[in-house]
Amino acid sequence: MHRVEHVMGFPVSLRVDDEGDFEPAGDRVFAWLREVDARFSPFKPDSEVSRLGRGELAESEVSADLRLVLDLCEHYRTATGGAFDIRLPGRGLDPCAVVKGWSVQRAADLLKAAGARRFVLNAGGDVAAAGGPWRVGVRHPEQADKLCTVLDLTDGAVATSARYERGDHIFDGRTGRPATGLLSLTIVAGSLTEADSVATAAFAMGPEGVDWAASLPGVEVFAVDAERKVLRTPGFPVAKAGSAAA
Repeated sequence: MHRVEHVMGFPVSLRVDDEGDFEPAGDRVFAWLREVDARFSPFKPDSEVSRLGRGELAESEVSADLRLVLDLCEHYRTATGGAFDIRLPGRGLDPCAVVKGWSVQRAADLLKAAGARRFVLNAGGDVAAAGGPWRVGVRHPEQADKLCTVLDLTDGAVATSARYERGDHIFDGRTGRPATGLLSLTIVAGSLTEADSVATAAFAMGPEGVDWAASLPGVEVFAVDAERKVLRTPGFPVAKAGSAAA
């Protein structure tokens, strides 16, 4: 099964290579992602996040899902010494950096619960996969038609934070200024919740974020800094010949 839909502002593609009818599971995946967009988008005035940001909801009144997201955001704010912050002055409440990975990982969990064993779920370039190895390309930070590396992803997730799609959209909460010390940073981890959150948090920290991310258990890092130097942890899963393309 192969499906592509535009959800949460980016294309989401789902490929399931198992035998059987996984269309109902695909329906649940995309219904869940549309629900997340409606509930948690800071760009929708009636979303739970927007209402909380405007003070129309007390934090004690938020849903269990949003409480989980807010707790994850606070974890990474503390872990980065304030570099990762979803409450920047003048920008409003914006937990998207955690919501995306968390929601897509939960979608992957829905697939596993339905019996899928070999699949790849690609949400705007961030990937959750099982049953690989799958080949995942990491875009060159300055040349859109080239890759800077290709990795093998078997059971886990990969996420990239960079400046090439949306410009300087990641801010260092310690200074209130855009984070410009890195051109791109790719994280491989056991779940997309962690991979996406760590990628954004480490990018906000700048070059010191590479060492911070690399110190986390089960996390591998590939980064290109502002001087075009490549930084890579020894266990980063560079692709071998013969794996399937994601």
